[in-house]
Amino acid sequence: MRDRQRIGTVIQGSLLEGLTAKLEPSASVESMRVGNFVVIEGQKKQFFSLITDVALGATNEQVLLDPPAGADDFANAVLAGTSTFGTVKIAPMLMLDAEPSLEDQGLRPVKTVPSHFSPVYEADEDDFLRVFQEDTVSGVERVGKKKFFEIGKPLNMEVPVCMDLERFVERSNGIFGKSGTGKSFLARLMLSGIIKSRAAVNLVFDMHSEYGWETQSEETGHFVKGLRQLFGPQVLSYTLDPESARNRNVQPDGVVVIGLNQIQVEDVALLQEELNLTSTAVESSYLLVDRYRDRWLQQLLNMDAETLRDFARESGAHPEAMAALKRKLDMIGRLGFVKEHVDDSVIDEIVRSIESGRHVILEFGQYNNPREYILVANIITRRIHDLYRQKTERYQQTKKPEDRPRQLMITIEEAHKFLNPVAARQTIFGTIAREMRKYFVTLLVIDQRPSGIDTEVLSQIGTKITALLNDEKDIEAVFTGVGGGGRLKALLAALDPRQQALVLGYAVPMPVEVRTRTYDEAFYRAMGHRERDEQRREAEKARTELFGE
Repeated sequence: MRDRQRIGTVIQGSLLEGLTAKLEPSASVESMRVGNFVVIEGQKKQFFSLITDVALGATNEQVLLDPPAGADDFANAVLAGTSTFGTVKIAPMLMLDAEPSLEDQGLRPVKTVPSHFSPVYEADEDDFLRVFQEDTVSGVERVGKKKFFEIGKPLNMEVPVCMDLERFVERSNGIFGKSGTGKSFLARLMLSGIIKSRAAVNLVFDMHSEYGWETQSEETGHFVKGLRQLFGPQVLSYTLDPESARNRNVQPDGVVVIGLNQIQVEDVALLQEELNLTSTAVESSYLLVDRYRDRWLQQLLNMDAETLRDFARESGAHPEAMAALKRKLDMIGRLGFVKEHVDDSVIDEIVRSIESGRHVILEFGQYNNPREYILVANIITRRIHDLYRQKTERYQQTKKPEDRPRQLMITIEEAHKFLNPVAARQTIFGTIAREMRKYFVTLLVIDQRPSGIDTEVLSQIGTKITALLNDEKDIEAVFTGVGGGGRLKALLAALDPRQQALVLGYAVPMPVEVRTRTYDEAFYRAMGHRERDEQRREAEKARTELFGE
């Protein structure tokens, strides 16, 4: 048996409620931290577990009623471990046969509990590597047919905690945390790993222009590179606001415009809360569609008061509801990126880029109001989802590998605006979240209010990367659909506000708290950025030697 530090002994517990271990006299209760990784050595199995609570106990209540006076270290030492002791609550996560055999199934979910008085050990680096892949390094590594990415390190060790990227992109995922906890940097880490590994192609709706080009770090105040700078032409940058791009000395790969003819009633329904529209007003839109088809919004915005009354009388619409609909939707016609009629050339270009395996980031510039963000994201995603549905049906028909659609992951911020209980049932994002990998399209949702997301959608999210949350409803929401999630709430509440996260779900073997990787020069090199710089310098040097200065 390895020389690990024994910290306690299992004294009671159950599979559903977790275990209780009494601490050894030599193990300081103050060194026990919620979230620490421990290993229980049962008679037949090892149990890889997490500490979920720390408590104080006593064998004699009289000791507590008459504690040693003052700072009596000798009396405290005499009582420690006998009359007074510490305990920890432990949640077993994975188990492994203690003795290798032909029937050994490797690491698997816990189905039983260790026997009384099983020793509890502090996990060491070998334990971490056994659970979180010992064949990975700081970049993205292929192990067999799998791709792993280091998201960070355990809070008390210097070993990598790696995620299975292919499992990650197979399902929709969430990055949560209150404002200022670094959700955008966590998203950028994961997107970098996916781009580097080619696990999926990405479409990022960049509400605050944080992903494509350099932006300022909240933690250090320094400017850090965007994905377009890190990965060059593998990543394409589009914008709704070319003026904002020019002001930042950024050259986008294209400018997106939206036509009134491209906006459907479903897009307007999604803005019902933002525009304070009544359900009657939204339903009136279908009367316009019946008469004018894809010109319904253009016709509505061009109607004067008399024409509007005539239409309401002829169609049976409520006149006041129609007037309110026109008044609220006027803001759409005034947006700088909206034109009366637009063909699909730019959106087609984005789709072709995604089909070819290039990643697309759409910046919103000054149009970062939730109304504009929701409208554009829904229009473009609906178009792409229809295309992927067609491609998937073709692949199912031909069964040819070359017809298999590329895995696509769509990143959205302010996810509760798209996926609240009402919107999730009528938006394309709710459809994608429920369908999961059926059509090779998944979501990466970023939000500071997970409690605002529909519970059915939350239960379908495969992997959750969660920074600090304080609101009890948000903490409760993160563990929706997670077996034994109630025992893990204390881990989330104990996180530091910066550069710490709880990772749990489909892409990791068990929940784990990590110090997330720093998005710095070392990370750039791990993603291959310096390699490209060196290649460029070598090419320039070769050119100089060949042709002179």
